[in-house]
Amino acid sequence: MNYHNVQFETSFGTASQLPGSDLPEIAFAGRSNVGKSSMINKLFNRRQLARVSAVPGKTATINFFRCGGIRFVDLPGYGYAKVSKGEKRRWSELIGGYFAQDRQLQLVFQLVDMRHPPTADDLTMVNFLIDQQLPFVVVLTKADKLSQRERQQRLEALLQELPCADQILMIPFSSQTGEGVDRVKEVVAQIEADCAPEG
Repeated sequence: MNYHNVQFETSFGTASQLPGSDLPEIAFAGRSNVGKSSMINKLFNRRQLARVSAVPGKTATINFFRCGGIRFVDLPGYGYAKVSKGEKRRWSELIGGYFAQDRQLQLVFQLVDMRHPPTADDLTMVNFLIDQQLPFVVVLTKADKLSQRERQQRLEALLQELPCADQILMIPFSSQTGEGVDRVKEVVAQIEADCAPEG
């Protein structure tokens, strides 16, 4: 996959607007301000592909990008306290509506801030992915903010904090240093190979 050929396609604010799924999809999920937009920009080596907001909870739409034969889906961040109940409900319906549809979803990159234990919303999301039997990888963002010792402590703690942690691939990631980018691309390449038409 040539990551330079990524294109922003479209964005939607309600689940009823979502188009049908005609390509394999990889989704990015995580709480507000976990570094989702930064990860997407780093992955595609584009500064402004996904808009990075200084205000948590600003991404209130599902954004679709296409690269090669795969569609990348940036889901709105969840769990930001300072938005209205109505807005939270709309986000919930939007994210839930996406997962409820018959889509060619191949993988979810579930982002968790490596510096802290997973939030209640993170755990809800991980449990949802497990219950729905959706394949996912946990991306541990902001890894560069930790010392080697702190990082090891957090990795050990996550084995207790996340359900089924021993069966989950976890990738420490930094949008600052680029750590984890190659590993994420390996995962994407495997999906690309699995989805390639035969012959």
